[in-house]
Amino acid sequence: MADFRFHPTPLAGLEAVSATSAHVFPKHTHDTYGIGFLSAGGQISASGRGQVEAEAGQLITVNPGEVHDGAPLGRMTRSWHMLYLTPERVSESVSDLVSTTMDLEFEFPVFADPAIRNLLRQLHNRLAGEDAMCEADAVREALILLLGRTLSRRTTSPPPLPASLRRVRERLDDDPARAVDLHALARDAGLSRFQLIRAFHRHTGLTPHAYHMQSRAHLSRRLLAEGLSPAEVAAACGYVDQSHMHREFRRRFGLTPGAYRSAWLTRNPVQDRSA
Repeated sequence: MADFRFHPTPLAGLEAVSATSAHVFPKHTHDTYGIGFLSAGGQISASGRGQVEAEAGQLITVNPGEVHDGAPLGRMTRSWHMLYLTPERVSESVSDLVSTTMDLEFEFPVFADPAIRNLLRQLHNRLAGEDAMCEADAVREALILLLGRTLSRRTTSPPPLPASLRRVRERLDDDPARAVDLHALARDAGLSRFQLIRAFHRHTGLTPHAYHMQSRAHLSRRLLAEGLSPAEVAAACGYVDQSHMHREFRRRFGLTPGAYRSAWLTRNPVQDRSA
């Protein structure tokens, strides 16, 4: 059984979630910054910053585009509370501290800082309260303090994505619902299929197929959040059928499409016994 709650927030580009689950999350990326803390249990995860373990009380972070996974330590349930911030929300929060936010990152995937943990806990408690949507200024202040203390300049930049691979990624992003032909992708990139798979994985951390399936899953999540039914979303996203989307969604996000839709639209806790 999994428990998820998506808290209402008063600021665009800010998402807050609390969850309890033993789900094993496969490799994936976010297009947002993520920072939060474990309140119970432990987790092991691998990312571009190495394999790490986190225990209750420790802080966990993820940077946009960073490939990572997550599994509970000892197969036991763990609980976590996360904030996800778009680059635009981060930029707004620190714009008077730095001239550019292009190279800002969370340096440590796991760390301990009681002051920051308390700040996060207070912020989550505020967002979980009845007046969360009325306290935009207080939430904005808390984010400024939080990000000003946790973001740092990236010391090394990842190699730029070659133009041939950028074309492939753009094609995958343009229409996640469309079926992808590996031959066509390789031809567009001027590479063999073997070369394309290896190069794309080396630069992005995912194979073209895994990247495409992730993009499709993210599209399905956005449509569910807009209120479409799981059946409508499955058809719109190009899944073979609703059962296919159900299995893929639960594998990636730790709860079923119906449970996600209900949790997001009502902003109430949802227990998903199928997850």
